[in-house]
Amino acid sequence: MSNCCAATAETSVPSGKRTCPLCGGEGVGVAWQTLLHHLARPWQRQGMNQPYYFCNTPDCEVVYFTDSGVTIGKQELRTVVGSKETAPAALLCYCFGVSRADAVDPVVRDFVVQQTKAGLCACTTRNPSGRCCLKDFPAPVAHSRD
Repeated sequence: MSNCCAATAETSVPSGKRTCPLCGGEGVGVAWQTLLHHLARPWQRQGMNQPYYFCNTPDCEVVYFTDSGVTIGKQELRTVVGSKETAPAALLCYCFGVSRADAVDPVVRDFVVQQTKAGLCACTTRNPSGRCCLKDFPAPVAHSRD
């Protein structure tokens, strides 16, 4: 294990976007390593070395899919995908356990931004999309001075 963090087939992300075979939504590439951290039984998916894409459409049951039509649904994961759930307790930030309800607090957003800028996040493995969660946070609310 001279360099366990070097980019490999497990950590490389497929380029381009694809269309989800169930909902027709846009999917983005996700590393095999990300899938391994979220599948309920990853050993059942070994040998399926092909590019996977993440479907972020909220009401779609598919989370991951391939060009060949293989799909992985929400029920096959050990992680609840917060972007596909509407409950206030649904996670938006997997690195720091920030729920949808927590994310409206500007202090929480600022904390996550600071940690991300410092490189103290692990989005590529913790977030089912393999990407930074900040895009999923609600937009900051501008406060007027009365």
